[in-house]
Amino acid sequence: MRILLVRLRLVGDVVFTTPVIGALRRRYPAAHLTYLVESSAAPAVEGHPYLDDVRVIPHRRGWARLADDWRIARDLRRARFDVAIDLHGGPRSAWLTWATRAPVRVGYDVAGRAWMYTHRAHRAAGLAPRHSVENQWDLLGAFDPGLAASPDRSRDRVVMPVDPAARDRVDRRLAALGVAARAPVVVLHVSAGNPFRRWPEDAFAALASALARRAADRWVLVTSGPSDRDAAARVVQAARRASGEAGRHVIDAEGLSLAELRALMDRAALFVGGDSGPLHIASTSDVPIVGLFGPTLPERSAPWRPPALGAAAIDAGPLPCRPCDQRRCAPGDFRCLTRISPDTVHAAAERLLEARA
Repeated sequence: MRILLVRLRLVGDVVFTTPVIGALRRRYPAAHLTYLVESSAAPAVEGHPYLDDVRVIPHRRGWARLADDWRIARDLRRARFDVAIDLHGGPRSAWLTWATRAPVRVGYDVAGRAWMYTHRAHRAAGLAPRHSVENQWDLLGAFDPGLAASPDRSRDRVVMPVDPAARDRVDRRLAALGVAARAPVVVLHVSAGNPFRRWPEDAFAALASALARRAADRWVLVTSGPSDRDAAARVVQAARRASGEAGRHVIDAEGLSLAELRALMDRAALFVGGDSGPLHIASTSDVPIVGLFGPTLPERSAPWRPPALGAAAIDAGPLPCRPCDQRRCAPGDFRCLTRISPDTVHAAAERLLEARA
């Protein structure tokens, strides 16, 4: 049997699909599993032990995108898949799933696109408080009742394999910074591709300073992504000004690839970040996590991992505007993020660090 999985766009969303990969491999051990993903998120599934093939499609616009889609559609049809599962549900992924002409095409019952599938799962409208992993799991049960049982957080973990070369690069970089092999390292990721999910930089700076001043042997590595590559440098500068001698242990670690970030998680004692790709990459490791949730709900996108692993979800509490569609801040002041205090996050971080120690 040849099975195609389609999930385009963002890293965190692709990570959330990896429990499906494991379930399909257990159910169909001899199947040929192919994953179609856009280039920016490809590192999340490249090298996955249960995938036979990863096909990468560029994320371009206009006529270039149309040319890409026709090319990949032709190649997918030639591959003669028996089953194609659209884990995304967007217009582009629906069309590519339909274009495979697979006898079994699975997707959500979204208005205007449901006709492209032979088997459909219900997707609730709006922002229902149900985890994304569970929503995608519904697609398995839509075509195979034997896979309808709910996913288990311990058995059906999210997965991102560690690249040994990336691990070596991280080890060399830490050694060059003077970080001892057994020194506790806290990773703060201070940017997000979606500006509606960015905790204020001054809050991150206050947190970095508090963490560095709490323990003399602790290092705080600050990372940022392509959406704002200078964010890490600004946070580090502000934290050092507030930290005195301890500020030398607050380091700008911007520039890590996704593969290197994953490798760093196995070295870290704690990860702190907003609801973006790096948070979900961290969840594929055993590192304790403090997740910051502004317009999104932890019930939908908190790290999917065994309950025994340390994790804390911090938000501003109930607000009439939360969750939102992240297109316009109705109150205008981003209160879902600005009302998360550095002291609250620091307290959660110290509890997890103490428990790990």
